[in-house]
Amino acid sequence: MTKTEQQIDLKNKLRSTNFKGVCFWDIAPILKDSECFKQAIQQLAEHFKSKKVDVIASNEARGFIFGATLAYELGVGFVPIRKAGKLPFDCINLTYEKEYEKDTIQIQGDAISEGQNVLLIDDLLATGGTIKANIELIEKLGGIVVGLGFLIELEYLNGRKIIDDKYDVYSLIKLKTANL
Repeated sequence: MTKTEQQIDLKNKLRSTNFKGVCFWDIAPILKDSECFKQAIQQLAEHFKSKKVDVIASNEARGFIFGATLAYELGVGFVPIRKAGKLPFDCINLTYEKEYEKDTIQIQGDAISEGQNVLLIDDLLATGGTIKANIELIEKLGGIVVGLGFLIELEYLNGRKIIDDKYDVYSLIKLKTANL
């Protein structure tokens, strides 16, 4: 029996570090272990496989790792959401408040078609500002957000509170405190 069949406790693979009083979660141990990474992608795929997904969109940079891999697994396209000035062609920008600063993200104007079903995937749900901005960008282009998937959810930061209840939100690892 492989580690994946035994359902690895992904939470035990996380590392945290404190930088200037802020807890940062290191996902490198999950990524470097092929069985852990495979399990994470398979669990996300299992949860969202019944949704009609046309394309997956993810925010840079760690979101790309999970979003692009999951898009491959589900057999759908992938759309990057990037920081301003990083994408060629005509782009739609959105400036939003993050925990410590303002940020501007962008998506190519032709990346999402009107009525297209979009699954948003990111590595982390913290305060919810980034994923809310991602939702706004997708909907601005006429896309329909069919779900939000995360590797980690920091429940102690209450990110779900700013996300509309109409979205299917799924997190593989839920952390109730800043400590493992």
